[in-house]
Amino acid sequence: VQLQASGGGLVQAGGSLRLSCTTSERSFSRYTVAWFRQAPGKEQEFVLGIGRSGSTIFYRDSVKGRFTVSRDNTKNMVYLEMSSLKPEDTAVYYCAADLRVIPSISQQGYSYWGQGTLVTVSS
Repeated sequence: VQLQASGGGLVQAGGSLRLSCTTSERSFSRYTVAWFRQAPGKEQEFVLGIGRSGSTIFYRDSVKGRFTVSRDNTKNMVYLEMSSLKPEDTAVYYCAADLRVIPSISQQGYSYWGQGTLVTVSS
C-alpha cells in the first residue's frame, strides 16, 4: 500500500491548513489511518487516527479542538484539517495506515507510511 501525504506549507500562527493522504489501494476502507508528526530534533508523535468507517477517532490532547480528521473512502482520501495553528505545530506530518480495526497511538501499529509533508507555522 502506497500512501501520499500532501498539503503542507508555510502558514502564520492562527492560520489553517488542510493535509491530504491518498492511496491507490482499492480497498482503502479496510484501513485505519493515522497522522503522525515529527518536529525538528524531536521524536515522532501521534497526532490523530481515524478508524475504517470514520466513526472512531483518537486525538492527541494538544490538537483537540483545533485539528479534525475525515475520510472519503469513495475517493481513497483522508483529510487533516488544522486550524488555530501554533508554532509548536511545525513538523513533518506523515500519514500511516494499517488493517487494524481501531487506531493505535503507536508507530508500531501501522504497516504503511507516506513520505511526509512539511508544515511550518511562523510566529
